[in-house]
Amino acid sequence: MLAQRTLKSQTRAVGVGVHSGQKVEMTLRPAHEDHGIVFRRTDLPTPVDIPVSALTVCDTRMATTISPGGDPGAPKVQTIEHLLSACAGLGLDNLVVEICGEEVPILDGSAASFVFLLQSAGIAVQRAPKRFVRVLKPVEVREGEGATLKWARLEPFNGYKLSFEIEFGHPAVNATGQRVEFDMGSGRYTRDIARARTFGFTKDVELMRARGLGLGGSMDNVIVVDDMRVLNADGLRYDDEFAKHKLLDAIGDLQALGKPLLAHYTAYKSGHALNNRLLRALLADATAHEVVSFDDERRAPAGLAALAPAW
Repeated sequence: MLAQRTLKSQTRAVGVGVHSGQKVEMTLRPAHEDHGIVFRRTDLPTPVDIPVSALTVCDTRMATTISPGGDPGAPKVQTIEHLLSACAGLGLDNLVVEICGEEVPILDGSAASFVFLLQSAGIAVQRAPKRFVRVLKPVEVREGEGATLKWARLEPFNGYKLSFEIEFGHPAVNATGQRVEFDMGSGRYTRDIARARTFGFTKDVELMRARGLGLGGSMDNVIVVDDMRVLNADGLRYDDEFAKHKLLDAIGDLQALGKPLLAHYTAYKSGHALNNRLLRALLADATAHEVVSFDDERRAPAGLAALAPAW
């Protein structure tokens, strides 16, 4: 049987939120079968649990944010996508994330620190079957037209593959790879995707901070780009780090479905909002998906039964 996975022991991280700038402590704990990934706000007078679900996403401005029932006025946790991306890369199904604030710490701006934390705690195989959402027919969402066009699509595929194309019209970004494709069954997530950092442009900093965003951003956790070049002294980690980070984000956004996908995801200039719209469109069409498990691991798509190795 291809089984669900959780942590062997708890682990902890302390850092700042990239948007709030606030220090936050986070403890990752094992959870029982069929529990899913649940965030628990421990700083409130009565702790509030927020299950990860496409329908609990309440805000997608610059990050993916969840709240109970997707209520924008309820307690929330934002910037969950990098941690969820790491959980997807390691095949984790069940987890309790205790957090003493509104935002997951940014750490180094990628998923690599979360991968390290999760692998340090150890991964435990559980007794219940791992359940996948298999896409049965194409589902697509689009926004804008012409130069403003963005779209994202899910198509049937015997495995989980993602293809992402960016277009920023910026010299520093244009000099790097604009399109990336990655197969989650390759076992190379931790090496090829996890280390890609979030990025921002100096021209956007004042506007973001006026909106209360980006207050914790620095060159320690963001690739900073001016009008012409990358300002970070250490440069880029990958030749196509910008595109890979957008794909890393998409993996995290799609993990909000609550179960791993069996599908080919393709996107052009997509972001958190469009990715969530895509999941909601999928869930709204009962003929477009089914939930499956594999009693025999050998019948599962290649690579999905293996734990992702450390890099």
